[in-house]
Amino acid sequence: MHHSPPLPDDAPELFTWEFAANPYPAYAWLREHAPVHRATLPSGVEAWLVTRYPDARQALADARLSKNPSNHSAQAHRTGRVGIPGERSADLMTHLLNIDPPDHTRLRRLVSKAFTPRRVALFEPRVRELTDRLIDGFADRGEADLIHEFAFPLPIYAICDLLGVPAEDQDDFRDWAGMMIRHGKGPRGGVGRAVKRMRTYLAELIHRKRADLGDDLISDLIRAGDHGEHLTENEAAAMAFILLFAGFETTVNLIGNGLYALLTHPEQRARLQASLDRGETAPLATAVEELLRFDGPVELATWRFATSPVTIGGQRIEVGEPVLVVLAAADRDPARFAQPDLLDLNRRDNPHLGFGLGIHYCIGAPLARLEAQYALAALLRRLRGLELAADPAELRWRGGLIMRGLRQLPVRFEPEDRAFGNPDQSGQSDQHACGQGE
Repeated sequence: MHHSPPLPDDAPELFTWEFAANPYPAYAWLREHAPVHRATLPSGVEAWLVTRYPDARQALADARLSKNPSNHSAQAHRTGRVGIPGERSADLMTHLLNIDPPDHTRLRRLVSKAFTPRRVALFEPRVRELTDRLIDGFADRGEADLIHEFAFPLPIYAICDLLGVPAEDQDDFRDWAGMMIRHGKGPRGGVGRAVKRMRTYLAELIHRKRADLGDDLISDLIRAGDHGEHLTENEAAAMAFILLFAGFETTVNLIGNGLYALLTHPEQRARLQASLDRGETAPLATAVEELLRFDGPVELATWRFATSPVTIGGQRIEVGEPVLVVLAAADRDPARFAQPDLLDLNRRDNPHLGFGLGIHYCIGAPLARLEAQYALAALLRRLRGLELAADPAELRWRGGLIMRGLRQLPVRFEPEDRAFGNPDQSGQSDQHACGQGE
């Protein structure tokens, strides 16, 4: 592997707990001094980190950078050190994050039907219902942890509905997702076990649905396979799994990081609140794009591997070497964004890379935007006097390589008077109130 020059003594330390809490100063240093830098990751795997905006765009769109881990020269993927823990042993490798054209093109075409603007618009009442029901669970209490009680369950239940997971099984998914997000280390850690259970469950669900197709994504995948699209049962299970995996933790972090940014920038939040109170929705869409840029849910794009020599930012990368595009660094590149470290919810010129770029652009972006916009609007509308209930320095960020998100987000607010608020007439708890359909 070509080495980047050794970093000087004053270079920031990467991948520490301090770094996890605020990686942006370190990324600013790398952008300026070592924009394409070979780093040793916590797993021991070495990879090139790409931090400048134009280089990031090039790398994300370059067909010579493969998503398939079998192109990794060191074969570290065999030990589970690249990719998702447990996915190899659970036979889940054939999904959109790990494959290249033509397979990627075929599978993406099938799944994209679930995320058409029309399908997402039909799903909007469900997102509203879930959002309001979750807020009902704590609105009269005056305090909550908005990660565990809101940002975490919302996308889980939404994706379960989209996939067609029956209501009575959705709490199992919530438990497995909790194991995944807590990041037990190694294929035999909590993540690996949760992945296997989810994989087994999805395979069984596909068998059951074959006999009773519905209006859901798994049924659509089965229909596509039956119409000669050559979608194997294993591909269908892997596809359902990756939509859950890619679509849930990212949305947890989008809502969590977005709320945290609003709570720590009161002037910006007050302006957004005022526009919502006037019934305006356009500023909300612009605000979500800025929250994606400012502190997005995905810190590094998923692994890429050079299939032929590639030069990025003047640095030659050899065949088989891993490349990680640092979206969080590119989206604060002052060469592209004016005052990039400033949160500006009215920012118009904002071609951020929060959802990626090119053929691997996030397929669930329309749903993520819908969930984030409605979630933030509902919280600001209903939880008056909302404020952080902890010192920002005390908040802990999850230590993962790809994702960026808070472990918890404790808040205080004025308790909602149920006589004037938004009572849940059924009196159900949120846990079992999230079933199929309306």
